[in-house]
Amino acid sequence: MTEFDGIVAPIAEALSQRGYATLTPVQQAMLDPDLENADALVSAQTGSGKTVAFGLAIAPTLLGGESRFGRASAPLALAIAPTRELAMQVMRELEWLYEKTGAVIASCVGGMDVRNERRALERGAHIVVGTPGRLRDHITRRALDLSSLRAVVLDEADEMLDLGFREDLEFILEAAPDERRTLMFSATVPRSIADLAKSYQRNAKRIETVSEKKQHVDIEYRALTVANPDRENAIINVLRFYEARNAIVFCSTRAAVNHLTARLHNRGFSVVALSGELSQNERTHALQAMRDGRARVCIATDVAARGIDLPGLELVIHADLPTNSETLLHRSGRTGRAGNKGVSALIVPASARRKAERLLAGANVQPTWALPPSADEVLARDDERLLADPALSETIKEDEAPFIATLLAQHGAEQVAAAFLRLQRGNRSAPEDLIAVTLQPERKRREGDNLDTRNTEPRARSDFGASSWFSLSVGRRQSAEPRWLIPMLCRNGNITKAVIGAIKMQPEETFVEIAEDGVDGFLAAIGPNRTLERGIVVKRLDGTPDFSAPPKERAPRDGKPFAEKRSYDDKKPHGDKKPWAEKRAPAPSRNLPDDLAKADAEVWGDSPAKPAREDWSADKPAFKKKPKGASNAYDKPARSDWSGKPKGDKPSYAAKGDKPAYAGKPKGKFDDRGPASGPKKKSFKPKG
Repeated sequence: MTEFDGIVAPIAEALSQRGYATLTPVQQAMLDPDLENADALVSAQTGSGKTVAFGLAIAPTLLGGESRFGRASAPLALAIAPTRELAMQVMRELEWLYEKTGAVIASCVGGMDVRNERRALERGAHIVVGTPGRLRDHITRRALDLSSLRAVVLDEADEMLDLGFREDLEFILEAAPDERRTLMFSATVPRSIADLAKSYQRNAKRIETVSEKKQHVDIEYRALTVANPDRENAIINVLRFYEARNAIVFCSTRAAVNHLTARLHNRGFSVVALSGELSQNERTHALQAMRDGRARVCIATDVAARGIDLPGLELVIHADLPTNSETLLHRSGRTGRAGNKGVSALIVPASARRKAERLLAGANVQPTWALPPSADEVLARDDERLLADPALSETIKEDEAPFIATLLAQHGAEQVAAAFLRLQRGNRSAPEDLIAVTLQPERKRREGDNLDTRNTEPRARSDFGASSWFSLSVGRRQSAEPRWLIPMLCRNGNITKAVIGAIKMQPEETFVEIAEDGVDGFLAAIGPNRTLERGIVVKRLDGTPDFSAPPKERAPRDGKPFAEKRSYDDKKPHGDKKPWAEKRAPAPSRNLPDDLAKADAEVWGDSPAKPAREDWSADKPAFKKKPKGASNAYDKPARSDWSGKPKGDKPSYAAKGDKPAYAGKPKGKFDDRGPASGPKKKSFKPKG
């Protein structure tokens, strides 16, 4: 019994010509006789050969015992993928797998010409590969006929639900015939996938090829601890150290993709970008450049790189940490595919150490914590690759011997070797010098750890080791807090949070404990002035400071002693104040009744009473208008010609015909005046 027993002969021949000697576990599982014409829910990690697996699974259903397809008409199978790149990749895989069966395969993906897709569907296809949104559009417009459908395949089903395609998937599955086969492939099987399978599959077989103990056995995970400002420099050194044939760098945003692409391009890397803002044509060209070898580094976002397959991808770099463990697995799954080995490197700033540990634990992978390659390590690795270059061990050809002899005679062996070395190193980007950081082992919470940081004494740290104490010239009175002191120490002292121990706040100063292996670098970074931001002065202490000592008194300003405060002993108590000789009565209110007014007069003495306020509500005499006929200085006399005449008896105007004829200037006055240039205008001649 061979590996290809049970496979349709034309497909087995295609596998042999493609170089397949053995099948992957998921591919072998799909050949189980119990799965024939049955629905299946398959859990398989990215890069395990799922496309070939479901191609093998649906072949007997589509061919119906024949070795070749008949004339193409309505599609027999529908393969749905979450992204355009993955859909086109699935189409390419199925084309070579079904090449000898005479299958016609069409694509319906977003971003492509919908008219060409509609014409291809009208001509007929045996298998249609597409994305959920475009497939639903063709079904709604009656361009895609599902009446003859025998199988539906959902590739990366969990990704499609994460991208919000659940409604489109349900629409497509509802439109498909009930007797069809439904195969779902997913790296993980969350509850949403299980619910979808329960609704649209019949007695589905559950196939698991993902190891629950260890994920991605062919991928080496490395977590590289870097200083916060050194993330991009660390990426450059990692790319230079591995010199992978193909590498992909994941960023969290489009802006980060554009920035890092420009930075690597300026450093001499052959790099392309892949993000959602690119058109489909640009994305296709970028991926083709990676496949052709014209580019070796691809900078991409998570959404843009879902499901893409780059042959020979050896290195995955996480420039920004993923948001969850599932994304970490999908990113890393771009490498280590089909039995090949790969490296997944996480760039972990010191402040994100805990987050990285949680992500790796959730993904069930055990990484190697290390520092990124230094500049010396990169150059040493270059020398190793140069010495191992097969070109150095090849025999000298006859046409090369005369010129080699001339080189050795004119320059000597050492000079020729030096020139060769300079040429080799000049073609590569120079590595970056990185900020020295301290690699701390993974720490776990121990029983009995006291998480209450409000103790007056600093908490003992048995794993901290030897340390030195420093004094900062800022304390509680200057609003000093660890939340801004620690980042400031890390920025100015080129240290990480891991080397900072206990912090003891005082009214006028702060004591900080720093691990001994980070002291020399800290002192070198802050310089001989021992000054940080905001003018904070740093002093190194001998031994452990005395936390029980009284607070340090504030030094006088400008060397002058503080003025003595005035004593209050000679002041009289409040009860000894002299009372007023005679309490002043409040002023009387206005318009008081007579009896109260009389009482007020007795209090206020014989002061003359104020005149009563005029009552504005009393009746006043009517306004006397001036008699008609009276005039003043502003009156104007009436016109004499209108006086005494009734309205409408205005003087009449002369009729138009009674006006004298115009006897203006003599004719020809304007005829003599022509334009500044060009021919003169014709003279004006009145009509008639």
